[in-house]
Amino acid sequence: MSNRDFLLLMLAMGAVTYLPRMLPLVVLSRRALPTWFAEWLELIPAAILSALIAPTLFAHPDPRLFTLGKIELLAALPTLICALKTRSLAGTVIVGMLCYWGLGAMR
Repeated sequence: MSNRDFLLLMLAMGAVTYLPRMLPLVVLSRRALPTWFAEWLELIPAAILSALIAPTLFAHPDPRLFTLGKIELLAALPTLICALKTRSLAGTVIVGMLCYWGLGAMR
């Protein structure tokens, strides 16, 4: 691969990464969004986080089986309660780590 091809590849990869993020900001920043749409957009991060975390909490990877007794799920429950009650990121992380390590040590 020549230097020119490599440079074109890097520029194309940058454009493919940057444009999908930039275009909605440019288009939507000058418009007043409907309330229902703005509320819907606020739910996207929670939906993505849930989709990423749920397989770890509820399923074994090989074979893919649904289970409720995983250590990750058992540690997530007190961690969630701590997060809702204290609203402290540091406290929630510490509670989650202690629960996970404690349950792992009990195995």
